[in-house]
Amino acid sequence: MTYQSEIAKADSLIGGQAGWDGIAPESVARMRLQNRFNTGLDIARYTARIMRRDMAAYDADPAAYTQSLGCWHGFIGQQKMISIKKHFGSTKGRYLYLSGWMVAALRSEFGPLPDQSMHEKTSVPALIEELYTFLKQADARELGMLFRDLDAARAAGDAVKAQKISHDIDAYETHVVPIIADIDAGFGNAEATYLLARKFIEAGACCIQIENQVSDEKQCGHQDGKVTVPHEDFLAKIRAVRYAFLELGVDDGVIVARTDSLGAGLTKQIAYVREAGDIADQYNGFLDCDPVDPATIGHGDVLISRDGQLLRPKRLPSNLYQFRPGTGEDRCVLDCITALQNGADLLWIETEKPHIGQIGGMVRRIRDVIPDAKLVYNNSPSFNWTLNFRQQVYDAWAQEGRDLSAYDRARLMSIDYDETDLGREADERIRTFQKDAARDAGIFHHLITLPTYHTAALSTDNLARRYFGEEGMLGYVKQVQREEIRQGIACVKHQNMAGSDIGDDHKDYFAGEAALKAGGAHNTMNQFAA
Repeated sequence: MTYQSEIAKADSLIGGQAGWDGIAPESVARMRLQNRFNTGLDIARYTARIMRRDMAAYDADPAAYTQSLGCWHGFIGQQKMISIKKHFGSTKGRYLYLSGWMVAALRSEFGPLPDQSMHEKTSVPALIEELYTFLKQADARELGMLFRDLDAARAAGDAVKAQKISHDIDAYETHVVPIIADIDAGFGNAEATYLLARKFIEAGACCIQIENQVSDEKQCGHQDGKVTVPHEDFLAKIRAVRYAFLELGVDDGVIVARTDSLGAGLTKQIAYVREAGDIADQYNGFLDCDPVDPATIGHGDVLISRDGQLLRPKRLPSNLYQFRPGTGEDRCVLDCITALQNGADLLWIETEKPHIGQIGGMVRRIRDVIPDAKLVYNNSPSFNWTLNFRQQVYDAWAQEGRDLSAYDRARLMSIDYDETDLGREADERIRTFQKDAARDAGIFHHLITLPTYHTAALSTDNLARRYFGEEGMLGYVKQVQREEIRQGIACVKHQNMAGSDIGDDHKDYFAGEAALKAGGAHNTMNQFAA
């Protein structure tokens, strides 16, 4: 649909209405183009198609991996996408990630909370809606600037420039991109998961990530004390999310099945076995059990039988059962295979370190059964990336027999190693980690869960230290405003970013010459016109 065709359509509509003489067809066309997504379901359907195309592109070429950063506020997500468009000219392959951790820590009415699913269920769909509100406003702002440029070109009689701007309007790329939204462990049973998934999708989510922990025992994937559920329980929730997508007409909706089994050594339930070797029997096969002499069965013992042998699963005072040590990787592989066989589209394996060999080893085992299996991977701030990769290089060099006498493995985090051969090699491996892991470990999507949490803290600390110290106002001007101007950060014109110019355009549409506009000669934002 072109700009001119939108004008023609509006003209046809308005021309047939008595008393609408004050409504300008071109203004209607502009407002429609500035708000092309009328509902969250429109967004979910549109972005689901984007993700499906990107997944197919990755299957054809692993170099076509995708990325995102976690955002905890609509403004943060908006500025991220504005920056991406400014620096790279396109949003292709770049998404938003919505972290349950950041919702708990920053958006709960209870105040800051740990990542244990204690925040309000509706706070996540509310953030999805907020993110898309800000992304749509970024579209309206940018298109509004193009419309103003078009008016200026017309007023100057520059038909060539006006034609180019019209083409730019027709080719405009929206800031609206897929959001991978974290539903934690579903906040209850499968029905609760289904109801919440509906809210996610209605708010605009095309992709929902769900994990196999027990809802009321939920822990952050990088903390201890994680408890998993039997496969059938998790698969019921995957099906619940799929039903929500299909009911709402988002047929291409994407489900990310996350397994925390690598770091979770506990389960709350012994799975119900229908026949030997079924999925429940495989799950129970990982339980840490001791053989039992029937004569020594104690009061209250819980027992299972396997291959004619009576076994006592090891049970903790918390009434949780523990798995055999060293079974985490096998459990992860089984989790992933069964999830993909029962409706999931992508996998997430929560690991304790960013190690391509470890991740790739599990993915190869999964792909032996499901050849197109691919991952979403958390490039987590919980990893000490510097130390991890310096240790990986140290260990690799040790295997090669290289002289490591200049390095102390226990203190590789030290600044003393920043400009050494080992430090530079580790940094290069970090730089290429996403590309290498996409190629060698089946990772379709790389994300950082909590980056903007950390950047907000770091930038605020730097500003506070300078502004409240000896630098005073220079601490803000030199480190913030001057850099905004020189780097072309749109927010230096904060009135424009907040919608002042959009409001002026609307006033002009509604009241014409009688409009009282904010953007006149005395608006101090004009100081930033250059």
